[in-house]
Amino acid sequence: MASSSSLLSEDQLQCSICLDVFTDPVSTPCGHNFCMVCLRKYWNSSSHCQCPVCKREFPQRPELSINTFISGLAKIREKEEADSVEIFRALVRCIERSQAELLEVMEEKQKAAERQAEELIKELEQEITELKRRDTELEQISHTEDHLHLLQIYPSLCRPPHTKNWTDVSVNTPLSVESLRRALSQLQEHLTQEMEKIPEIKLKRIQQYAVDVTLDPDTANPNLILSDDGKQVKHGDKQQKLPDNPERFSRATCVLGKEGFSSGRFYYEVQVSGKTGWTLGVTRESSNRKGRITLSPEDGYWTVCLWNETEYEALESPPVLLSLKQAPQKVGVFVDYEEGLVSFYDVEVRSHIYSFTGQSFTEKLYPFFHTGLNDGGKNSAPLIITPVQHD
Repeated sequence: MASSSSLLSEDQLQCSICLDVFTDPVSTPCGHNFCMVCLRKYWNSSSHCQCPVCKREFPQRPELSINTFISGLAKIREKEEADSVEIFRALVRCIERSQAELLEVMEEKQKAAERQAEELIKELEQEITELKRRDTELEQISHTEDHLHLLQIYPSLCRPPHTKNWTDVSVNTPLSVESLRRALSQLQEHLTQEMEKIPEIKLKRIQQYAVDVTLDPDTANPNLILSDDGKQVKHGDKQQKLPDNPERFSRATCVLGKEGFSSGRFYYEVQVSGKTGWTLGVTRESSNRKGRITLSPEDGYWTVCLWNETEYEALESPPVLLSLKQAPQKVGVFVDYEEGLVSFYDVEVRSHIYSFTGQSFTEKLYPFFHTGLNDGGKNSAPLIITPVQHD
């Protein structure tokens, strides 16, 4: 069965007095739940001992004990909220840090431009002083009657003073647009890193809906070999003599889980390491299992696959080629029946692989496993249903 937490909405995990997630939840004899502190304060402030919701009165104050089941679910919820808040805080810190770094860079560039301008002003003032000195000398010489002295200093007067060509001089003002571009680029990188944490948090949440999946031998293709505990399946070279019952896959090397799900949420994990081809997902109860089958949502199959050793696809109509950073070693499959959602995760790196969204389920869904052909031993590794490790 799906995890019991899938049966409770977020409202049902909130105390109707404080309107917050339960802290030390307790239950009244009439079946309503409240925070222990909230209920005690409510009763202490009233002359009657009654339920705050249905107003049922109790002849004496009931002895309260913490409802450990609801308390556990509430803790899973004070954890989800904390993880979500931490992501937003991290994003805010990234923005604030980027803003501070940008302002620091702009300030440094502004100071450098000011120092450059001061040096140029100093150099220009020196030239002006020198030109004024020369002008004074020329003015004095213009009134001299000592022609011999004039002839002696004439060559030096003809040489123009050494001055800079100021038409090519400019101050390197801060390029604010370029600095802003670099800052935004770094910010985008930081935000991407934080966004990559979201699938990890989501995977932790959906792992709470883990179910015990066991393979159904009555559905297994005759070429498949199942382990005694029903947790492993691989392709064998020889076809077994098995009854061709309606549930069995006659041609495709597939097998289903024993139990179907018609509501709620469920999740399971499958080890795929060492294989060069596989297909995982879910299928509806009435899907075709005889002869050649087509894996698509229209035909009742919601699956992702590996084929040709390195090619990953989501089997939509048409198939969607998936670009994965690395080959998954363990794949998590999550279904939210009411939401029409089937999602796949790389468990080891805690990343999202693909999701079928907006689907409409009207009948039981069964875990689906396709081993692929043995391929001369290249694809002989089994698919293994593994226990879900909760953090």
